Amino acid sequence: MPEQRGPAQRESYGVPGAVAPAVAPGAPADEPGGTARLRVDARRNLESVLRAARQVFGELGYGAPMEEVARRAGVGVGTVYRRFPSKEVLVQRIAAEEVAWLTAQAKESLYGGSGPWDSLAGYLSRAVGSGAGRLLPPSAFRYADELATFRDAADVPQVPVQRGAEPVWDADPRQLLHLLAALVARAAAAGELRPGVTVADVVLVLTAAVPVHARPVRGEGDESQPQDAPAERLLQILLNGLRAH
Repeated sequence: MPEQRGPAQRESYGVPGAVAPAVAPGAPADEPGGTARLRVDARRNLESVLRAARQVFGELGYGAPMEEVARRAGVGVGTVYRRFPSKEVLVQRIAAEEVAWLTAQAKESLYGGSGPWDSLAGYLSRAVGSGAGRLLPPSAFRYADELATFRDAADVPQVPVQRGAEPVWDADPRQLLHLLAALVARAAAAGELRPGVTVADVVLVLTAAVPVHARPVRGEGDESQPQDAPAERLLQILLNGLRAH
């Protein structure tokens, strides 16, 4: 099954605008007027909106309407706009959180000690399974095309990072693409990638999705077949297209 990740699991990545605690530290649980309860409800609504936004934008793209986000979240459109004054703010929040998560996973794959192919394939499996790759901002694709011109990780130009800016940097797609370029270059140097495969090709795999009509309908067909079987098959086909044989 695709990996489920909620807002609380993203707070460790240093994304700007992280969810605030439901009740301020040190605040009494029985504040007058039910303030504590209101804060809990507000947090629950925020988590519902973020979860719905990931689903909607992942399926329909960032051009999807805010009304659909509100409908999936089970709240009014006004509730969405109270937390995010514009659609652009919501899109930036979702994109930053997903890029930060993908970046953390890429670091783990690059420095985790696995072999070149296993590192790259394992990363793509987690990223595609989570659906995070489908939420990459458009700038990631442009930068991937630029990096595709470099054949060696040592040749990839480094982007300077300001002191103390690491959390924001982790949410920058350029950092993610640098890590992916290193994973690709290492696998290519080991002879485990098809000739000509670039980081831009890997980004295409990263954003792969199974069309809705191809997904198994619960209660139909072979009950023994996993519900995510089409996604697994698509991923294996794409990985086979990258790997040298």
